[in-house]
Amino acid sequence: MKNCKLVKPFLVVMAFATVLGAFVFSGFKNYKMASADEVANEDTSYERYISFGANLKTGEKAKVMELLGVTESELKDYKTVTVTNEDEHHYLDDYLSKSVIGTRALSSVKIVKTEKGSGITVVTRNINYCTSSMYQNALITAGLEDADVTVAGPFELSGTAALVGAMKAYAAMTGEDISEDSMDAATDELVTTSELAESLGDKEKAAQLIAATKQKIFEDQLSSESDIRDAINSSADQLGIDVTEEQVDDITELMMKIKDQDIDVDALKEQAKNIYDKLKDAGIDFGKVDTEGLGEKVGGFFSNIFNSIKDFFTGLFG
Repeated sequence: MKNCKLVKPFLVVMAFATVLGAFVFSGFKNYKMASADEVANEDTSYERYISFGANLKTGEKAKVMELLGVTESELKDYKTVTVTNEDEHHYLDDYLSKSVIGTRALSSVKIVKTEKGSGITVVTRNINYCTSSMYQNALITAGLEDADVTVAGPFELSGTAALVGAMKAYAAMTGEDISEDSMDAATDELVTTSELAESLGDKEKAAQLIAATKQKIFEDQLSSESDIRDAINSSADQLGIDVTEEQVDDITELMMKIKDQDIDVDALKEQAKNIYDKLKDAGIDFGKVDTEGLGEKVGGFFSNIFNSIKDFFTGLFG
C-alpha cells in the first residue's frame, strides 16, 4: 500500500484533482457530477479561466495574481471559480494524508485555451509537491486538451487545491463532464508519481517513467496485468531507473485504471516529445540519429516510440 494512501474501500476520486466553473462536477463517492444540461447553462464562451483557492487572503491573492501574470484590470477577461479545502478533502482524502492536503485552499490555477493540437503546457510557481510534468501527465489522463496551465501559490505549498481547481475550470470552459473514473485515474496518477519521485529522489525521472509506461500501454494496446508489469519494468530499464516490486505493484495498480480511459494518443506523443527534448539536451540529437542508433543510445523502448512518431520528430528536429 502506498505510504500516503488511506485504505480504499473502493476506487476513489478524480483525475485532475491534481492540477487544475461553477462546480461543473462534484466529487466521487456521494458527490454527483453536474449533468451536461447543467453545464450547458454555464457561460462557456470564455477561453480564459482562473480557479482561486478559497482561503486566500487579500495580500495572498494579489501575490497569486502576480505569479499568474494577471492584473486586476485583466481579471474581467477571465471566468473565475473557487476551490475550497472541503472540495480538496472530498477528492483527495483517500489518496493523501490530511497533513499534505492541509486546512486551507490556497493554490490557484490559470487555464488559457489554445489552438487544437497544441497540447498541454504547465508552469508551476511556488508549488513543491508536484512538478509541471506530473500535472501534465495527470491532466492528459483526465482528458484535458490544448491549454496553457499555470499553477501558483502565494508561497511554497503542495498545490493540491490547484489540482481540483484545474479540473473545475476546464470542465466549465469546455462545457463537458469529466467522468468520475477519469478523475480517479488522474488523481491516483498524480499521487503515485509524487510518491515514486520521493522514493527515487528524482521528480523528473518519476514523471518520465509514468509517461513512458502509459504511452507503451496505449501504443501496444496492453491490457493484462502481466503485460503492464513487463511494460513498467522495460520502461524503467530503458530510463535507467531501479524500481522495487512494491513500486511496480503501485504503478501496475494505477495503469490498470488508466488503460480503460479515453486518452488522446496525440497528447501522449506530445509527452514523448517532452522526454525527447530533455534527452536531446543531454546530448542526443534526434535529427542526426537513425532508429537503430537511437536504440543504442536510449534503448529499444524509445526506439519504438521514435518509429511511431518519426515524421513528427523529423519535422521538429530536422
